[in-house]
Amino acid sequence: MAGGIPPSADQSTDSLWEQLKSFSGIYWIANWMELVERFAYYGVRVVLPVFMVAAFEAGGPQLNHIQKGTIYSVWAIVQSFVPILSGGFADRYGYKLNIALSTVLKILGYLLMGYCIVLAEKSAGMPLAEARPLGKDIVYEVFFAGAMLLALGTAIFKPGVQGLIANLMPKGAASLGWGVFYQMVNIGGFIGPLLAGYLRVLDWTYVFLACAAGIALNFIPLFFFKEPADTSRKADDAGPVRLLYDALRGLLEPRLFFFTISFAGFWLMFYQLFDILPNFIDDWVDSRAVATALVGVFGDSAVPTINGGNLTQEWILNFNALLISLFAFAMGYLTGKVQSLTAIMVGIGISAVGIFMLGYGMNGWVVLGAIGLFSIGEMSASPTKMRFLAALAPPGKDGQYMGYANFTVGIGWSIGSVIAGDMYQTGGDKLNLAARYLQEKGGMTAEAVKAVARGDLEQTFLTTQGVDPWQMRQLLWDTYSPQSMWTVFMFIGLGAGLAILAYNLVVTRANANPQHSFNTHGDRYVRVALIPIMALFLYFTGGEISTWLDAKAGQGNFPYGLSLNTAFFGMMTLIAFLDRSAMGGGEPPAA
Repeated sequence: MAGGIPPSADQSTDSLWEQLKSFSGIYWIANWMELVERFAYYGVRVVLPVFMVAAFEAGGPQLNHIQKGTIYSVWAIVQSFVPILSGGFADRYGYKLNIALSTVLKILGYLLMGYCIVLAEKSAGMPLAEARPLGKDIVYEVFFAGAMLLALGTAIFKPGVQGLIANLMPKGAASLGWGVFYQMVNIGGFIGPLLAGYLRVLDWTYVFLACAAGIALNFIPLFFFKEPADTSRKADDAGPVRLLYDALRGLLEPRLFFFTISFAGFWLMFYQLFDILPNFIDDWVDSRAVATALVGVFGDSAVPTINGGNLTQEWILNFNALLISLFAFAMGYLTGKVQSLTAIMVGIGISAVGIFMLGYGMNGWVVLGAIGLFSIGEMSASPTKMRFLAALAPPGKDGQYMGYANFTVGIGWSIGSVIAGDMYQTGGDKLNLAARYLQEKGGMTAEAVKAVARGDLEQTFLTTQGVDPWQMRQLLWDTYSPQSMWTVFMFIGLGAGLAILAYNLVVTRANANPQHSFNTHGDRYVRVALIPIMALFLYFTGGEISTWLDAKAGQGNFPYGLSLNTAFFGMMTLIAFLDRSAMGGGEPPAA
């Protein structure tokens, strides 16, 4: 197995036009399918954080942020860890089959989530507001099932289309090729939320229906290209169990293992842009001036607004996709002139500053500026990981290594969802803080506050405290500092950048010296690292399970995300200590 890449192997000297001409027709078809898939995915993804916690009166299932974090945590595990296996299946059984199967699963997932309230109310035989106090409410379970189908479909799709692209990628144009791919991702990711921003104002269900119809378009291109020839696939007759075992063994290769672990902190920070920022914008950001500026350009009827003139959070967040849609192409070309790890480190640093700026104030223009800065860093770091891992992949393992690319995402995203859900439930949610204020400073008893329906809580606050909605936001902001969470995520991101820096220093020296201990004893490095990682997972998972067991019936959430992480790393640890042939020495590839 290849253990690394020479210092300049992933840099290009060809002109932009020469690199563009080297891409095949199937490459462009694969990019189109990615665009369509991302249109549907992000059209739903950007509305989910607000929809999940929306009150019954607002047409939502009224879940809490801890439940939302649990859903995202397991979603992350499924979507990011399954490709480690499905990537191997893509290499073995073909990319077209993976893409077709994933499309069916995703359609089912969108429909189940979109109709979760209808299905739950039919099951209970009464409205959710009446069913929940009686313990007859299954909306969480229905929504969870839909989310898992979407996660599984995405997990199967990712290595299929990414492996197809990696299989066809000209080595001299890898940076540009992944930059174009990332740009197509974000063109789809821009159009989806643009439409969703309109549809959610009309009815939440319309968003899910539109995205289910959109992803169905991906069946069409499958009829217009042949599966790329790959003799290594035909020669590989390994069964499913062997593919799974080989995938887990492959993760223990020292260069791959330490890269994925180091990069996980970036993804923990990154996913808060999609998991928590929508709620933060909806709760705290005053974007009336931004909405007014857009109305001046596009007209009043073209700009969706809510909550007294605020721009919908989908449109604000969509600034990220807009910038990447316009500039990822150019950024891919520029980052192709430097080493992959350099581009990744610079990108993480810029993104961390952008995350910090999200908490600088409630002004919509400030938030847009922070999203813009974050997007620049993202364009440098995120697509470059694909280029780095594609360069590490041995022949015939393109799909599997694109699956490994999602492993680092899954670690960060799943753990971050748990952290962010707990933090926002207690210290960020505007209505929860309003209830807390009414008890601590507003003259109401805990029983009186609890008796107020969530949909009526803001009006109760306005009436009893004698303020308007904007004064309410400022009062709660000054009292409880909900923006402080962004500083925590900034430090996590910067920690990831330092870990990548240390990784780069070690690997650079190892590439220059075949006798370096990382080359000769890389397996020991991995085993030593796995011990504290497993200890931390066991400690925190055990604590969460104890809390869940001590909770009264109907309260608390089982820590599925942490438990799955613990099980996954437990299997890797067993392989690392029992199968010494799993890791090799971490030696660099032959010249």
